[in-house]
Amino acid sequence: MESGWLGWIANGYAVAMTMPTDEELAALSEALDLFTRRYKLAEALGPEKPLNELDKQVLFYVAKHPGCGPSDAARFLAVANTTISSATDRLAKRGLLERQRTEADRRSVALRLTGTGEQRVDTMSAMYGELHRRMLEPLSVTERQQLIAMMVKVIFSDS
Repeated sequence: MESGWLGWIANGYAVAMTMPTDEELAALSEALDLFTRRYKLAEALGPEKPLNELDKQVLFYVAKHPGCGPSDAARFLAVANTTISSATDRLAKRGLLERQRTEADRRSVALRLTGTGEQRVDTMSAMYGELHRRMLEPLSVTERQQLIAMMVKVIFSDS
């Protein structure tokens, strides 16, 4: 028996798919709008100027992979190298990210968070952790597992 996200899929949560109805699509759209607003408002009310989603994801990636190259981040986030270049420019100008030439290959760049960037990632992680806790708190253990399993199924679906 598998454990974790993939275990939930392997253990029976993956079933035959049907086409969603217009009513289901409308209900999902409304729920996602409310959900997104809750996250956006939480960040917007914070003390720092909000970051766009790509910039946040670049910071989170670099936090987990210090010294990575821009092309590593681009590959992971499935965006063009030029898009990552623009994001790293913005983040460097805001003092959240450093680009350093590597000694082995002066053409390559290694990305690292600055102290301010590390603080920003810590703050965002804590904020998201609290929002996730509040989201899961009213659910039973079974409902939490079902919600997570359904989200994972949607994420890994190829359709």
